[in-house]
Amino acid sequence: MQERVLALAGLVQALKQVRRIAETGQADASVLSTALDSVFRIDAESPEAVYGGIGDLRPGLVVLRDYFGNRNKDEALPRLALAVLQIERRFVRDGAMVQQVQEGIASTATIAGRLGSSHPDVLAALGKLYADTVSNLRPKVMVQGNPHYLGQADIVSEIRALLLAALRSAVLWRQMGGSLFDFLIGRRQMLAAIESELKLG
Repeated sequence: MQERVLALAGLVQALKQVRRIAETGQADASVLSTALDSVFRIDAESPEAVYGGIGDLRPGLVVLRDYFGNRNKDEALPRLALAVLQIERRFVRDGAMVQQVQEGIASTATIAGRLGSSHPDVLAALGKLYADTVSNLRPKVMVQGNPHYLGQADIVSEIRALLLAALRSAVLWRQMGGSLFDFLIGRRQMLAAIESELKLG
């Protein structure tokens, strides 16, 4: 359960940034880095290591706590999360696409290692990778926001890169035994696990 909670926190943390960027054009630099770094940590030894540590997932854990405690104020965020979880199912069944994404991430990792995962060149590469692959799955993940920002190519690349990070977390969540039952019948257990992780972080 603890590992599932960390993966879910990574998912909603990335999507919270998607929402923020789509509305304001601005990202939280540290949260952005946590999400994008996770994309390149393919062979991490644990879910915690994927994100750099529990402390780096605190914003996502707080969002989860609010959701499972029925205190969520952003109605669009759960819809966005559900869309990514649905896309994950289609993504993992498409072996050719999975391989294409893995190869794209591997080829971008060198640039990310040199310039940092949130450098504009890395965002552009990850954004293009998402557009060329995951974006073709149906139903599409629809991001709503301010048209002024959603019309800017660099903002769109940043959002797509974060959606790729969210998908990475969705895959991890499923690998850790996550299912939609977590949201239906496991709310109390999830909330207890979230509170435990927040104390640790």
